[in-house]
Amino acid sequence: MRARSWLWGRGGRRGLCSGGAGGVPGAVRPFEAIPRDGRNRWLNLYRVWRSGGFQDFHHRMEDSFQRLGPVYRERVGTYDCVNVLLPRDAAQLFRAEGVFPRRMGIEAWSAHRRLRNHKCGVFLLNGQAWRSDRLALNREVLSPAGARKFAPLLDAVARDFAAAMRRRVRQTPGGALTLDLHPLLFRFTLEASSYALYGERLGLLGGAAAGGAQAFIGAVETMLRTTLPLLFLPPPLLRRLHPPLWQEHLRAWDTIFQHADQSIQRIYREFCRGGPGGYGGILAELLLQGQLPLDSIKANVTEFTAGGVDTTAMPLLFTLFELGRNPGVQRALREELRAAEGGGGPGGAAEAEEGGAGGVRRGPRPLPELLGELPLLRAAIKETLRLYPVGITVQRYPAKDVVLHNYRVPAGTLCQVALYAMGRSPDVFPHPERYDPSRWLGKDDTSFRALAFGFGARQCIGRRLAEAEMMLFLMHILRNFTIEAVSTEDIRTIFRFILMPEKSPLLTFRTLD
Repeated sequence: MRARSWLWGRGGRRGLCSGGAGGVPGAVRPFEAIPRDGRNRWLNLYRVWRSGGFQDFHHRMEDSFQRLGPVYRERVGTYDCVNVLLPRDAAQLFRAEGVFPRRMGIEAWSAHRRLRNHKCGVFLLNGQAWRSDRLALNREVLSPAGARKFAPLLDAVARDFAAAMRRRVRQTPGGALTLDLHPLLFRFTLEASSYALYGERLGLLGGAAAGGAQAFIGAVETMLRTTLPLLFLPPPLLRRLHPPLWQEHLRAWDTIFQHADQSIQRIYREFCRGGPGGYGGILAELLLQGQLPLDSIKANVTEFTAGGVDTTAMPLLFTLFELGRNPGVQRALREELRAAEGGGGPGGAAEAEEGGAGGVRRGPRPLPELLGELPLLRAAIKETLRLYPVGITVQRYPAKDVVLHNYRVPAGTLCQVALYAMGRSPDVFPHPERYDPSRWLGKDDTSFRALAFGFGARQCIGRRLAEAEMMLFLMHILRNFTIEAVSTEDIRTIFRFILMPEKSPLLTFRTLD
């Protein structure tokens, strides 16, 4: 990866390293002195809209930090916030977040819930309502004990994905399969997250997604694409100015809720009949706990369903691309996995006869048992999320006044930590252009540098689910295949509420044996 050298030109470096308005601790300056990126909020919105700048929002933030220093104020339509770059300012926001941390609300999502008479889940809730739901969910979704229960379900889907890929590679002349993996990753993440949430396999790995699942995948893509422009205008105004976009957004959410509701109703009926024995997924466990009313469970599980596809598929795609153009890192990860498994055939697992359980034998130890024993693999995921964070910012409204880089910011001000710009800053990461997972394994302080899942009590509720899903997928890929990137050129990224490639990279898979 080539560094964007223009970002850290003379002005930007001076703003980070010198005193005064942008630098080391000194006299605390008032909020009004924070550098601004444009004065007129509506003119700023018009300029962004006309330039197609929504999809380049992460690059616009980089440019603003270069011009204005490591803290600046931005006003675009209804969006008014203070953006910060450095980990020490993220730490200050953590200390000021209070008992009920608040993140930026998404009024379009909340408006859909009001119009359709749905409850909100923890992503949209605040205050005591957020806290009570969050505490009830943590046990089954975020705790290590909860992860140990749903990890075998994720492992089964990852194993089946690897078996299906092996069959495709075998059928390819020359034993090398080159493809855009993006559509297959969508099906894998939907299959895996649905199995963990509902205890239900959708059968998406054998071919094209079924109609209902395909409609759901399309709805998630539409929901994310239409969310970004809605952030900057209140929905009543948007309905008058651009009704087709608003209606498209509503229909996407309706499809997402319909998909989730069908699975929830099925599980609820089984639960009322006594249900099958054993672990039946996160939803069944929440019903067994009885700590949340059914409508709150439905609201939260629907949010998990909507957030469990792109937000996992994109990091996996970026990770495979980086492993494909960094074969030394790929070999080191495979060696770590073999050592943890205790040896075995190629990649730590020998191939089974066709038609066997999943098509690929397990190694000496079940892979879910290794989740805590692969520090380099965990570091590789961190390194991917440093360069390609799913969300380009982490937001907080501080509960008390806070000093950010020598500026006093009043309580209740929307503040954002710019993850994309931080991940590519040489003042935070030496040689940020390198894909180097080992940077997370040394003795250097990495506090408040790995924030892809947020921080504090309001960190991503699906963190354990996403991490386990990504790690188990990568374990099965590493033990069965070598990956090559057809092109080693940097991927151009675009922001459509989550970060994604403008054009998916082509990857070549070969079986290890």
